[in-house]
Amino acid sequence: MTMTDAPDQALQNKSQHGFAPLAIARIKGAQRVNQIAVYLIYAAILAFVIFGTIASIKAFHDNQLLYQLFYNLPYALVALTIPITIYDAFVIYRYRLNQPSMIAMSIGVSTLILIGELLFSNTAWLGLSCWLGVAFLFKVTFKRFFNFLEMQEDVDIIEET
Repeated sequence: MTMTDAPDQALQNKSQHGFAPLAIARIKGAQRVNQIAVYLIYAAILAFVIFGTIASIKAFHDNQLLYQLFYNLPYALVALTIPITIYDAFVIYRYRLNQPSMIAMSIGVSTLILIGELLFSNTAWLGLSCWLGVAFLFKVTFKRFFNFLEMQEDVDIIEET
């Protein structure tokens, strides 16, 4: 071992399969933020079901507050996930956790459909439903990445014995 090999060896000991500890921490942070987006999506679905059911009851049929909660709250909750999802896309792209074309296609199609609906239609439900799918796609991407790291750690343990 030469003097020039020592820093490389120390760096390898600190990294996990080529990923620096800071990168792993940033990816874990993005995974936690993505989980918040998924919870917001679940809350939007729950709000849609609950307020839609209550608004359909004859006694509350003319209640404007319930109707607005039924109609606008799910949209608002899903719209809150868009910046979170874009941040996750940047992290996934930066660390190449998914193919760049897949990231660009999912973000691009969702954006085009949402903007198209806002410009040419009175609704945004299809565009926002596309963003639902993107959040779940990124959830699976993060899960696959950490499963890969666990599998590599298991292989390293087996090779050491």
